[in-house]
Amino acid sequence: MNQSASGKEKVPVIAQVRQMGAMFWIANGSEALERLAFFGVRAVLPLYMFGSDSVLHLSMTEKGVIFGIWALIQCLLPMISGGYTEAYGYRRSLVAAFSLNALGYLLMANIITLASDSHAGRFSLMLAAACLVGIGTAIFKPPVQGMVAKTLNEGNSSLGFGIFYWVVNIGGALAPTLAAMIRGTAENPTWENVFYGAAIVSAINLVFCLVFFAEPEKDASKARQNPVMVFAETMTQLWQDKAMFRFLLIISGFWLMFMQIWDLLPNFIDEWVDARDVGGVLTSLLGDGAKALLTADGALKPEMMININSYTIIIFVLPLTWFLGRYSMLFSLVLGMAIAMIGFLGAGLGHAGYLVALFIFIFSIGEIICSPKFSEYVGMSAPPDKKAQYMGYSNMPFAFGWFIGNIISGPLYDTFSSKTRLAKRYLIEELGMTGDELTAIGDKEIFPALAAKLGLDQYEAADVLWQAYHPWVIWLILGAVGLASLIGMVHMARNKSQRRP
Repeated sequence: MNQSASGKEKVPVIAQVRQMGAMFWIANGSEALERLAFFGVRAVLPLYMFGSDSVLHLSMTEKGVIFGIWALIQCLLPMISGGYTEAYGYRRSLVAAFSLNALGYLLMANIITLASDSHAGRFSLMLAAACLVGIGTAIFKPPVQGMVAKTLNEGNSSLGFGIFYWVVNIGGALAPTLAAMIRGTAENPTWENVFYGAAIVSAINLVFCLVFFAEPEKDASKARQNPVMVFAETMTQLWQDKAMFRFLLIISGFWLMFMQIWDLLPNFIDEWVDARDVGGVLTSLLGDGAKALLTADGALKPEMMININSYTIIIFVLPLTWFLGRYSMLFSLVLGMAIAMIGFLGAGLGHAGYLVALFIFIFSIGEIICSPKFSEYVGMSAPPDKKAQYMGYSNMPFAFGWFIGNIISGPLYDTFSSKTRLAKRYLIEELGMTGDELTAIGDKEIFPALAAKLGLDQYEAADVLWQAYHPWVIWLILGAVGLASLIGMVHMARNKSQRRP
């Protein structure tokens, strides 16, 4: 594998930054605001939908179906909407995107009011809200990412996409922290405030883009085409670029694994990880200021454990991006994938809070290395007049990986890792209870009943189930998919023609 970025002249950092125009920074600002709204919601949604203290009380399989459909919409639509953006205008796309996002967040805030006690109603409304946000986000991505790609060149693309990733994660870091504070506690929940806040941020972003976002020149030929013709040309372009198609297909398995850090790990931490040790460290640093970020028993909230990812990226993405600029894009991509996979497995196999926190940090270092390089590779491989279209293509592996990951992880979790299910199993197999007795207790009280019968607190009782049934096995299954993708990427990097970047 060629490690050096051969033939690439090293431009001083200050000179690279000066080459980035005003629209680069405006696009970054809009992305940061959109991520502030999106990640604030996504940080708490797994807990809002599933768990003993959740609001919607959906099963993990139902949650996986919603997230999976959301993934298909949000990730496949940009493959088409990128072409529409080039044809019909960037600003028009942004207006549609922010309007749909705000509607989706408002619907999430009012699901219980609209659905009342109907389980099917809660599921259907949550799915509808997810689809609205998915469509809005899908329309938003190509114009913003396309504008970033248009303002960069081969001399500053590595630093430029690193800065883009850094700015994105400022919103990504602040969002879960704010969401953890304003969602309240189990005793006094205020979940709806998270969704109303996201809708307000979307409205602010709409005004920001209308005022500052400059409209690039439209593709006149596409503007004369109808939407069906734009779609056909967009998909034909991808099929003709066989190397790009293979690249996106290979990396899909990695994104399948990758996305479960946000979609599955919060629930796993909530049910299985004793994060009181991390909560104690935070309390020693912040004192009473840490209370809003902790559960009632002093454990760090799951969304804040996951947020180690964003804070790590903010601190390390720029120096690492600068350092890795001397290496080829595919070498950095493979290196980052390997490190991220180690962190992924460690975070899922850990039972102690400090170990999970450590491996989330390791995962984040891998993400810093590989994720900007993925965007850079796609953006720099695109023809000059197809930047938004190709950035739309970059969502294809997220679509397949995120969709399939959620569709399979839900049933896998319900089978191997659900604490309620495993508590039922233990009560029947080890303590001799009958199915009728368990039905009389009710699912929400099953685990507390187990802890009471064993004379243990919730963490000690969870450890009994951990040792008996190995709920961590789900992470080995998902990690195996990521490993297959990594092997495929190593093979591609070794055989890659020197004619491509």
